[in-house]
Amino acid sequence: MQILKISVGDILEMKKPHPCGSKHFKVMRVGSDVRIICEGCGRDMTLDRIKLEKAVKKILNKETT
Repeated sequence: MQILKISVGDILEMKKPHPCGSKHFKVMRVGSDVRIICEGCGRDMTLDRIKLEKAVKKILNKETT
């Protein structure tokens, strides 16, 4: 398994939508835990990096949004 290169400010597109309906999350902090904020409702959450990497479909860098 390869580690994803996630940076602060990246937008992550998840495989499943958040309960608010949005699939996009902004990365706020990176480490063994990753802090993300939902782009739809603004919900703030911290996930284990391994769990997050399994849920990510695509990484949209800062430059593409």
